[in-house]
Amino acid sequence: MYVPAHFAADDEAVQHLLTHHGAADLVTMTSDGLVATMLPFVYDRSRNVLLGHFARNNEHWRQTVIGEALVIMRGPDSYVSPAWYASKREHGRVVPTWNYLTAHVYGAMTVYDDPGWVADVVRRLSDHHEAGRAEPWSVDHAPEKYVAGQLRAIVGVEIAITRVAAKFKLSQNRPDADIDGVIAGLRADGQDASADAVARHRR
Repeated sequence: MYVPAHFAADDEAVQHLLTHHGAADLVTMTSDGLVATMLPFVYDRSRNVLLGHFARNNEHWRQTVIGEALVIMRGPDSYVSPAWYASKREHGRVVPTWNYLTAHVYGAMTVYDDPGWVADVVRRLSDHHEAGRAEPWSVDHAPEKYVAGQLRAIVGVEIAITRVAAKFKLSQNRPDADIDGVIAGLRADGQDASADAVARHRR
């Protein structure tokens, strides 16, 4: 990944993205070529692994991985209009761009066709995404037999992380007045998550 110095992310920011990303793209090289599946993952920082699950009917998990697996994670992203820059009014030498947060996570992929292992991951995923809700749903709210049937329809996957390449491109290369304009423009467009990311990572 090409990462100019002003778009490099520190370890704390990367850990935050790994913990709070949405669904991610799992990409592997196989004898049939590249295969990709979008999956939600939970990050286990203590073990430095990503945990998730495939639908059993998805052939991806059955295909032997050649080399490392790649998980592409993203945070908020947004179009940036040059009209938001104070620089536009000063000299006009501005162009559109795109702001984004991404992490390319590489590692060894292991599949677990084990109901107990998968049940733990499902519970961790649910608890993670339900946290903070007024009435969080729990796996325990569903009938036991129903849950057991659902677990038989999935298999677990673990990515043991070997390296992470991250890029947080959030207007850090612009003057302060331009960054203020980007934040205001994003908020006016209803993109508060992107605006918050720019504000949080401004240098």
